[in-house]
Amino acid sequence: MPTTLHKPAGLPVFPPHDDPAGDCLLARLLRDQPWRRDIAWPQGFAGGIAHRLDNATSGAVLIADTLDELNQLRRWFAEHRLTKRYLLLAAKDVAWDDNVCDKPIAHHPRRRNRMVVQRGQNTPHRGKWYPAQTHFVRLRGRLFQATIHSGVMHQIRVHAAFVGIPIQGDPLYGGGDAPEDAPAGVTVYLHHQGMTGPDGFMTDRVPDPAWIQLAG
Repeated sequence: MPTTLHKPAGLPVFPPHDDPAGDCLLARLLRDQPWRRDIAWPQGFAGGIAHRLDNATSGAVLIADTLDELNQLRRWFAEHRLTKRYLLLAAKDVAWDDNVCDKPIAHHPRRRNRMVVQRGQNTPHRGKWYPAQTHFVRLRGRLFQATIHSGVMHQIRVHAAFVGIPIQGDPLYGGGDAPEDAPAGVTVYLHHQGMTGPDGFMTDRVPDPAWIQLAG
């Protein structure tokens, strides 16, 4: 059974490019479970880490304990058989409580760190359009749950902005800067709760972020 780790906000999953020896989830994993160094993990999956979260995003990260487990998880990801649920705190309020955005996503034509939603046939972009669907449900106040099956770069962040609920602390997509009293490490108020999949598969529960108390 794969392992679930809780990644704090602000901690990268893999070493920063400018500091290969810097603190990250992988370094902590290998420190606590050094036997993982003896497995020939595929490139990009060091330590058995099966997926990534943005540095600013907290929450559940799925870790394979064997190569067979990793291969199965990779198949499930590729076939969109895993359902991923996130919590987000919206910077703005909206009249609706339930919404689905199924607009394709592509890279911004000039900015490498940004994605764009296809608003029309002539929307400027770079590369190909990636199919994506995000289901948003209000839990209370400005606290929403977002559910996805795919996982395009910045999918929840850019879809949230498109439907009118940019994420608090996400200036890239209209959510403004994080407030001065934000919890340690938190910039973008986005948290991965975990995944479910075939045959009753589910990740272990991880702690909810402290900022959910701000939802109202």
